[in-house]
Amino acid sequence: MPTLPWITPNPPPPAAADVHVFASRFETRTLWGALRFLVRTPGVWRQVSRAPGAYGATLKARPFRRTYWTLSAWESPQALKAFARSGAHGPTADGLAAQMRDAKFVTWTTSADSLPVDWDEALKRLA
Repeated sequence: MPTLPWITPNPPPPAAADVHVFASRFETRTLWGALRFLVRTPGVWRQVSRAPGAYGATLKARPFRRTYWTLSAWESPQALKAFARSGAHGPTADGLAAQMRDAKFVTWTTSADSLPVDWDEALKRLA
């Protein structure tokens, strides 16, 4: 699966606004776990494409390497938390927790004029 392009679900923030960025890396224990992650991705992708407070999101998937990365920008940490606990994301995260071998999460703040966030920056922070 190739990298999903950056989507912008909501109007962009003002250029001077601070944006909350979230990046993650997930590695599953087994190929079966990676495939389960892949099957559940469309529901979560649909959710983020309509999420209040989301300024953008993208996903890298390497299912045969059992690894996935997410990168998103949010109006606030509260908007990200509301997304994570609702819709398809909440049950998907809970249902896949036992499949995870490793997961890493990073957050940082950037200015709205730096959107979309660069994958190189996110991967460096996740290293």
